[in-house]
Amino acid sequence: MNRIHILGRKNHGKTTLLVELVAHLAGQGLCVGTIKHTHHAHELDTPGKDSHRHREAGASVSGILSRSLNAVFWPPDEHAVGSAAAADRYAAFEPHFAGCDLVLVEGDTGCRGTKIEVWRQAMGSEPMALSDPQIRAVITDDAVDVPVLRVPRSDVAAVAATVLRLANLTPPAAGVAEAAAPR
Repeated sequence: MNRIHILGRKNHGKTTLLVELVAHLAGQGLCVGTIKHTHHAHELDTPGKDSHRHREAGASVSGILSRSLNAVFWPPDEHAVGSAAAADRYAAFEPHFAGCDLVLVEGDTGCRGTKIEVWRQAMGSEPMALSDPQIRAVITDDAVDVPVLRVPRSDVAAVAATVLRLANLTPPAAGVAEAAAPR
């Protein structure tokens, strides 16, 4: 799975950038998947509903299949959570993202992988790129001295080109996106 992590502290604009990147890259004809990482313990299923009751009864894996959306819920390997093996948790997602050219992960500072950071000076914190050698670029419109590439946040095309370069991908040839679009 070819994945790039979009990092940044709270309110630095990770989600907004990720959404803009997905739209831009999909508009170029790329198949882009996304994963939202959170360090909080959330119940992703709806308590009291059938699939949640299945899991509470002891099902190892529980799924929902509907006309508009499918989901599968499984607990993480308790030995992998918070350890070096946590990065391997992405392997469980690989079959679902096999058709994607690129997977953008929002967050997950603790795993190994290619990372870019969204940073805004107005938020008052220093860039994570100063202490995380896995961060390959900082996306910002602010002047900042960082040991990695700095890409203007206001230029989504430049950010997308940087993401593609870091992922060792090239954009599809002109006209591919138009040919793939339904008429």
